[in-house]
Amino acid sequence: MITINNITKSYNELKVLKGIDLEVAKAEIVCLVGASGAGKSTLLHIMGTLDKPDTGEVFINGDNVFALNDKKLSAFRNRHLGFVFQFHHLLPEFTAAENIAMPAMIGGDTRKNALHKANELLEMFGMKDRAEHKPSQLSGGEQQRVAVARALINKPLVVFADEPSGNLDSANAKELHSLFLELRDSLQQTFVIVTHNEAFANMSDRTLQMKDGLLHL
Repeated sequence: MITINNITKSYNELKVLKGIDLEVAKAEIVCLVGASGAGKSTLLHIMGTLDKPDTGEVFINGDNVFALNDKKLSAFRNRHLGFVFQFHHLLPEFTAAENIAMPAMIGGDTRKNALHKANELLEMFGMKDRAEHKPSQLSGGEQQRVAVARALINKPLVVFADEPSGNLDSANAKELHSLFLELRDSLQQTFVIVTHNEAFANMSDRTLQMKDGLLHL
């Protein structure tokens, strides 16, 4: 699903990534672990096309993503990639269903069709009765589940998650981690996840340690 070759990235004189090679299979959950500042989030953002490498290539489902122009890359990102962050970034003035539907509407779906998909995801997540609630009316765990549903609305090839449970208590974190495992099994969903949560890293298919700008298997 993902192949990256010789990815390097520097910020001024600081070499953050020093030549990363990695392959991720379909329906695999890969966790990136390591100390703060090791380059985990930088690598995740490059794999997710949110940042560009200095050198190297990223292939997602066979597409050389950085060979695309900016407009095509934005369309590819919207259509094929999902994102979950530590802070859910839900829009406070919209309902749970509307927040989930947003990427589908940006991608050209009608409002009616996008909301139908959003409600199907809410039902799958056991949150059908929360569809019309705004983020302020949801618990932290519910808000993050809405953020995961939003990441899934366009049936992405890969979901990239940066500390997705970092802002949750242990019970909600465990529930979120179980949800990722269920989605891998039921939807054959691929995940690349940056986490400091050792328990979750141990539950994943593969854990990769980042240290000094390099990956250690």
